[in-house]
Order: sequence, then structure tokens, then C-alpha cells
Amino acid sequence: MEWGNLLFFILTTWNILFLTDSIHGEPRNGNESPQTPFWEQPFSQPYFDNSTRRETTTTVGQTAYLHCRVRNLGDRAVSWIRKRDLHILTVGILTYTNDQRFQALHTDGSDEWTLKVTSPQSRDSGVYECQVSTEPKISQAFLLNVVVSKAKIIGNAELYIKSGSDINLTCIVLQTPDPPSFIYWYRGGNVINYSQRGGISVVTEKQTRTSRLLISRALPSDSGNYTCSPSSSDAASVFVHVLNGEQPAAMQHGTNTNRAITWTLDMFLLLLQCFLL
Repeated sequence: MEWGNLLFFILTTWNILFLTDSIHGEPRNGNESPQTPFWEQPFSQPYFDNSTRRETTTTVGQTAYLHCRVRNLGDRAVSWIRKRDLHILTVGILTYTNDQRFQALHTDGSDEWTLKVTSPQSRDSGVYECQVSTEPKISQAFLLNVVVSKAKIIGNAELYIKSGSDINLTCIVLQTPDPPSFIYWYRGGNVINYSQRGGISVVTEKQTRTSRLLISRALPSDSGNYTCSPSSSDAASVFVHVLNGEQPAAMQHGTNTNRAITWTLDMFLLLLQCFLL
């Protein structure tokens, strides 16, 4: 056999033995450790995509969604667990609680596993964990805040004005993560009818969560209970008395100074809320 062929044979045999040892994870000498199988290597393990929001605020009754995104899930399962009592709510897309307000949403081929909470209540506030069935298990915490949104009409609970003056009411919506989709005004049990008489206007600013009702040249027949009712918020009411003649003693309860102080404080709270949200 020629020297070139012999050298080729030796190198080929050595390469085959080396590849065989590598495939079976066997060390080639006493100083080397076995190679980790592909499926156990770190980059193939499930991990959380941290681009999703970890804190969600909603109002009572408004459906909330917690979005958990898991990469490289493979054949593992994703569960949602309520932290305060370690109650398993869902496994995969199956609900494991008698409270049917909780539901897992998932689309085939997607990395996202969403916990849907229908008609949340204040008691549902707290931490929820998205858990993956690795060994050991991995989990990611999500905070749900369920707040009671309330409307507030600036000023006193009762308003006394002289006949011929304007009724000017300002309503602000507090503790709401999103602007209301609408704000209705009622007198008594009926929505205020703009066509019933002239001189009525409503200006609603959703972004600042305010609504203003103006009734020009009020008459005694305009007296009554006025209610500001935003979507997904508790309503607020004020009783308006339209009086003829001189100012009664009751009108002294709401001086201009007190109203200015109340208005300034309420607007400060509104601006602070908008800044925090």
C-alpha cells in the first residue's frame, strides 16, 4: 500500500471514531465531560418573552386580559395560578376552577397564553402567575388591579340658583384606566333631551374625563335631581333648586369661595390621576 493511501486510511478511521464518541457523548480522554444532548441545551428550553405588560388596571365589571408569552414551549403546558391561594385556574386552554369568569385564550402556533377575567371584582385584585411545566417549573408574575371608578360632580350635593341664571355642572370621572366611551346626563330618570327646550349644551372631553352640562336661563321647572353617568363608572348626582325672588338662607351654604376651593381641589385630583395613569 502506498504511503499516501495509508495516511488517508488512518485519518479517515480516526475521524469516524471521533464522530462516534461525540454522538454518544463519550469523553475522548479523562479530562473531558460528555456533551449535553441537543434537547437539553439551554437555548432550546422554554423562556418568557418580557415584552408583555406585567401590570394591568381595569374597573369593576370591565373584562381584563393578562398576556403571557412563552418561547420554545415544545410539549410543555402553560398554567395560570392565583398567587394568594395557589389556586390553579387554567391548564392549557382548560379551566380548572368552578369560577367560569376565568378562561385561558390561545391560538395554535402562537406563543401567547392569555388569562381572560370576565366581570372582575375588587376581590380579584392581586398577583397571578403564568407557569410552565419544566423541571424545575418556571413562572412569571402579573399584577391585576381592579378599581372602582366613580363620577363626581364638582360642588355641593345641592345647588340653589335664581331663576334666569345658568345651571352649570361639571362632572369628572375618577379612578378609571381608560377614558369613558360615553357620559350621559339625566334629570330624574330621563336622559336630558336637547330638543325639549333651547339653551342646553353638553361638552364632553374623554381624554380629560370631564363633561360639562350648561342650561341657560334656568326656570323653576328645571329643578330636579341631575345625574352624571359615565360608562363603566358609578354615577354621581346633585339636586338643583331653581328659585324665584330673593336668595334664601339655604343659598348661603355654597358661597363662591367654597365652590372655588372645591373646584380647585377636584381638578387637582383629576390632573394627578391623569399623570399617574
